[in-house]
Amino acid sequence: MDRKPQLLDRWGKPVRRAVLREEVAAPTIIGVRSPMTGTPADGLNPVRLANILRAADHGDPVQYLELAEIIEERDPHYLAVLSTRKRSVGQIEISVEAASTDKRDIDMAEMVRDWLKRDELTEEIFDILDCIGKGYSFTEIIWDTSEGQWRPARLEWRDPRWFRFDRTNLTTPMMLDENGQEVALDPFKFIYARIKAKSGLALRAGLARVATWGWMFKAFTQRDWAIFTQTYGQPLRIGKWAPGASEEDKNTLFNAVANIAGDCAAIMPESMTIDFIESKNVGSAHQLYKERSDWLDQQISKAVLGQTGTTDSVTGGLGSGKEHREVQEDLERADARALSAILNRDLIRPWIDLEYGPQKLYPRLVIARPEKEDLNALSSALAALVPVGLRVKASEVRERFALAEPKDGDEILGITPTSPPDAQGADADGAQNALQSAVKYPLKGRNGIFRTTGALQAQAAPAGGAPEDEPEDVLAAQLSKVAEPAVGDMIETIEAMLHAAGSLDEFAEMLRDGFPDIESENLARIMAEAIAAAEAAGRALVEEDRG
Repeated sequence: MDRKPQLLDRWGKPVRRAVLREEVAAPTIIGVRSPMTGTPADGLNPVRLANILRAADHGDPVQYLELAEIIEERDPHYLAVLSTRKRSVGQIEISVEAASTDKRDIDMAEMVRDWLKRDELTEEIFDILDCIGKGYSFTEIIWDTSEGQWRPARLEWRDPRWFRFDRTNLTTPMMLDENGQEVALDPFKFIYARIKAKSGLALRAGLARVATWGWMFKAFTQRDWAIFTQTYGQPLRIGKWAPGASEEDKNTLFNAVANIAGDCAAIMPESMTIDFIESKNVGSAHQLYKERSDWLDQQISKAVLGQTGTTDSVTGGLGSGKEHREVQEDLERADARALSAILNRDLIRPWIDLEYGPQKLYPRLVIARPEKEDLNALSSALAALVPVGLRVKASEVRERFALAEPKDGDEILGITPTSPPDAQGADADGAQNALQSAVKYPLKGRNGIFRTTGALQAQAAPAGGAPEDEPEDVLAAQLSKVAEPAVGDMIETIEAMLHAAGSLDEFAEMLRDGFPDIESENLARIMAEAIAAAEAAGRALVEEDRG
């Protein structure tokens, strides 16, 4: 009987298949892994926040993680931009690349594709991306072996407070067991995700370290704003009593003054009065609190999304909305690639090892949006290059534009050719006016062969009949034939640039940089000779027409 090979995780620890069938990090109310959390945000000040972050730096991240959770609950702006970044990746379609064309590799890839159809996957990816805010996340893989197979049944987010890092290096993840002791993670049991906002330890690489400072200062501003609004948002009430008022009358007046703002009603003796004094010129002070809160929100937007154009409307802001969206897309691509690598390392490879055994090559998850191609630029390039001789496959162009090959009987879109006006009009004596034809129809036909100036004169007005070809057609045809080698050399250089370029923008840049080096002297010489020949032939035809 063949023994199953001993599997090792990426840290070199052996895999225990019996442990994989159990949940090892589930929460318990009365145990060490309690879902109940503290509230370190209450009464937060700069000194307390610095101590919380310093404790996390030394391997005790509990209060930091609780604070990171709280600011997501209390700051709508931070919650919005962080959720935008996470959900934008969760909506990208996931594809699977087989390791090779071998049937076994194709079967592995198809197995993964079938698993990706689960409706729960989007929310599971959202939970894995909790690492963007906190710096890291842990997701337990619940394996299904009900029919003898190995298959991930679900991915369960686990509270990062239940995990630690090895005290010797603060990089190797550990888990708290039932007794609160730090133990190594079970191999093939967890997805350990890190998407760093900065290089360094995972404990210091989360966006929440930046967001906590912004949230604290904004909380101070909002508290002061509330006090300001309460103080100056209502008029100052001054009560006046008449001479000889008793203490009871004064108390009645004070209660009326104190309560009239909230109750909007009060009673008092007729001899007493209340004056309302409104504060003047408080608009600029009121605006200061709003501007500070908005500015702090903008800094959070920059930290999380890399820009402010898609979240904060700023008059006269730097850059257009399109440019800001491109910055956000750059972050989205980086997050998607990082998540692909994490899932391939901690989920796909362990799954294949358990189901098929170790492999030289493994199927790969690819999380990426299709690259958008500028079809307008492609159309402009084809319109400019095809007429000068660039050869392009029609099937390739249809594929780029997602157009199918038309079949027999299909209605075809296109320009209906029209017959040009009669270019054979004759004068009263029946002889053709070659000069008038050359002016009216300069693009008619490309037939004939140019036979120098003398031959052109003879061909333009042969005795007893109409000319075989228009004079300008003869010149154009001869010029095309003579210039073909020179034009061909230029087109070869342009084609080489087009094949080497990775995009149309790069191709345009190569054309601009390489234009001085493109050989054009031969074409210039031929064009000069053709222009001289055309001028001489035209003069000869005019003189002949005059008799």
